[in-house]
Amino acid sequence: MSEKTIKADLSEKDRKFRDLSLNGNLWKVIFMVCLPLALYQSLQQIFSIMDTMMASHISALSVSAVAYLNQLNQILAAIGNGLAVGSGILISRAYGTGDYQLVKKRVSTLYAIALAAGLILLACILPIVEPFLRFCGTPEELIAIGASYFRIQLFVVVFTFMNAVYISVERARGNTKKLLYLNLVVILIKLVLTAVFVYLLNGDLVMIAYASLAAQVTMFIFALFSIFDMKNAFGFSPEAVTLKGDVCAPMIKQSIPVMIEKALFAYGKTIVNSMAAVYGSLMVGALGVSNNLGGITTNPQNGFQDGTSAVISQNFGAKKYDRVLKAYYICAVFCMGIGFVISSLELIYLKQLSSLFASQDPSFAKLIGEVYTYEALGALPLGANCAAAALLYGLGKTKLTLIINFSRVFVFRIPVLWYLQNYTNVGEMSCGMVMFISNTATSIFAVLIAWGVIRNYKKKYLKKQ
Repeated sequence: MSEKTIKADLSEKDRKFRDLSLNGNLWKVIFMVCLPLALYQSLQQIFSIMDTMMASHISALSVSAVAYLNQLNQILAAIGNGLAVGSGILISRAYGTGDYQLVKKRVSTLYAIALAAGLILLACILPIVEPFLRFCGTPEELIAIGASYFRIQLFVVVFTFMNAVYISVERARGNTKKLLYLNLVVILIKLVLTAVFVYLLNGDLVMIAYASLAAQVTMFIFALFSIFDMKNAFGFSPEAVTLKGDVCAPMIKQSIPVMIEKALFAYGKTIVNSMAAVYGSLMVGALGVSNNLGGITTNPQNGFQDGTSAVISQNFGAKKYDRVLKAYYICAVFCMGIGFVISSLELIYLKQLSSLFASQDPSFAKLIGEVYTYEALGALPLGANCAAAALLYGLGKTKLTLIINFSRVFVFRIPVLWYLQNYTNVGEMSCGMVMFISNTATSIFAVLIAWGVIRNYKKKYLKKQ
């Protein structure tokens, strides 16, 4: 079908946001776009934290099962998240350029690809859940308690694919407040259902999984109202779906490194969990809780990373080259400030936070506190890492972000943990120490890469202005 027959209009709100993104005060733009995303990401973290807290009411072993299996879910979800991030870069760029026909084609094709990928993944893994978990190195005691939970989570992942695309599209058009309000509704559904299933009905992990599924389905139902706005450039239209190379190939090219990056990062965490299992299942649980506590800091940082990358991509597409670097520096200020403030508060109230997850087990609470203390120290440098990632994503340099995140786990974390376990006497605290070492080293590495990219960027683009 010819381009002229594909309706790709912009709403007045979309036009105003594009003008603000390209010409408005960048401090205001980034704060306005990223704050709702930071809050949204924080609420998403509450999902994970509440799952862990509810699981602790069932048993301490259930905490470890949720922590371990959620990492495997993240590996699978990396496909949809990678598609959303990689393709979202190009959607934002086309939006900034003003090519709304291309926006429409990329949005529609992305939804179709995400749906197909989710259904294929479900068909491949659902029949072989227990062998798949064993292949991933899951301890038998966790398979016994968590296999049914994981089966339901596979359906959750399919809806997560579609919701990730929807979130990416709404982020590109600046509708971050809408995402925040929607997530507030979804999280209330999630928390109420989980509380009823666990505390009133004395349910098991499967009931927690059903609550997660209900939450994701609810978000998808709300998303459908925007997805099927066929006249809008950001809506889905069957006529705009295409496998042509000029539309599909760039999206796949940008997305594959992000998929690999996110999958490897999540898989690397499962390796770390397996290595931590030598100290017992409770250490796996403590490490999972520590990651959840760390997410209270890093998720808002990621919100600023995601929002800034969209702003950078839009301005790069519109050839507003000086604003690209300004956005990066502003993002660094916000992210590092968030890291310092939130991690400091968590350390002050760490005893109380640890007790929330310990199911009245003082030794488990102490273990959580000891592990997280090390992780919290890396929150400030991770802010610099988030800003560097925002710049690289916004410029479409997803291969570099792949290198950074691969190094984070497979250079600075797993080998270091192996060394600490085998050649030092630090014992189980090696699990906490390695988080600080890997996060700090990764941040330094990311900043160095960003510095090199900025040097080349200035030579290529800023001298032409």
